[in-house]
Amino acid sequence: MIHGVEVKELMSIPDERGRLMEVMRCDEKFFNKFGQVYITTAYPGVVKGWHYHKQQEDNMTVIKGMMKIVLYDGRKNSPTFGQVNEFFLGVHSPYLVKIPALVLHGFKCISEEESIVINVTSEPYNRKSPDEFRVHPHKNQIPYDWNRKDG
Repeated sequence: MIHGVEVKELMSIPDERGRLMEVMRCDEKFFNKFGQVYITTAYPGVVKGWHYHKQQEDNMTVIKGMMKIVLYDGRKNSPTFGQVNEFFLGVHSPYLVKIPALVLHGFKCISEEESIVINVTSEPYNRKSPDEFRVHPHKNQIPYDWNRKDG
């Protein structure tokens, strides 16, 4: 696992009315600080990535569909420099992934329907000076291929 990345299994509590699932609480060690909550989506087969933040940490979960979330540790001073982590999150795999600052990340919708991601960030988005740095999803030095891997 990439240094600083944490994964938490989420528990869905169903009853005859529907279900409830806690994503993040301020009284757990997983929580650092609150910046904002936003929802992003991807259509089937779409890759959104790569990007990273210099200050912000992300806490992502998928509430509809399935996503392949991929992280790359490009931090030269990290004990896990060069490592890639791949997570499959969504309705069949309810987890929250904590992504530290400076770790490149992206995701691909792998379901047959639009997927929805909730991200709880440690910093609010600054429109005048965004803490978001992008790398092309396919033309880069990251040792990862977004294509489906059969077998």
